[in-house]
Amino acid sequence: MSRLYTTPTMTIIFLLISISLVVALLFLGAFLWAVRSGQYEDTYTPAVRMLFEETEDKNIQRPLAAPSTEINQAAT
Repeated sequence: MSRLYTTPTMTIIFLLISISLVVALLFLGAFLWAVRSGQYEDTYTPAVRMLFEETEDKNIQRPLAAPSTEINQAAT
């Protein structure tokens, strides 16, 4: 008489693996949704946004500081 018996430890492992697979699939689905909806299309603007100061006219932006020419003159 052979009976398939799983220990409580094995049951917990199977439960944790299945829960982790469900969570991984949810994260994959969220990532694919973000890519398809255009969340990652503009990767340059957020990196340089902090270099510009907002003026009263929201459409016009100017740099906070002009590039220094002293560094270029010292190198030559």
